[in-house]
Amino acid sequence: MTDTKTAPKKTTKAADAPKATKGSSADVATGVAQFLTPVVQELVALAVNGKQAHWHVRGVNFIAVHELLDEVVAHAQGWADEAAERVVALGLPVDGRLKSVADKSGAVNPKLGFQPYDEAIADVVAQIDLATEKVNDAIEGLEDLDPASQDVAIEIRRGLDKDRWFLFSHVAVK
Repeated sequence: MTDTKTAPKKTTKAADAPKATKGSSADVATGVAQFLTPVVQELVALAVNGKQAHWHVRGVNFIAVHELLDEVVAHAQGWADEAAERVVALGLPVDGRLKSVADKSGAVNPKLGFQPYDEAIADVVAQIDLATEKVNDAIEGLEDLDPASQDVAIEIRRGLDKDRWFLFSHVAVK
């Protein structure tokens, strides 16, 4: 139970409220959308291309890579959702439509058909690197604009780094 004698008092004045962002809320939302929409688009591309690799990977460690690619795809979908929902929570739409993703993502269309595991991993790692570039831009751009949105980007970066490490470890030699 809260002790009403020691509990912090609620402020009713806007000037007394802590400032989490700089600028108007419309400016913040626009800035957040500017930085997180490319993140969403690269993560959607990663999910689609990762699934393509998942279906077509071949090689001696097939099952490990096949299952790991499924995890990478699930992570990318979850992070895309988190970044998109942050933009939407601030009052703006986000464009994750297939054509927009295809037009704006830097992803290379993966080779059609079966691939040796090392080639499939290289393709997905390259896609992770593209997404990481967009996430890094967001981390830098959101630092002063909106720390809560920057936190979303930082968490995505941590996850991408881990997924990249897990994948790359299948092909690293020393």
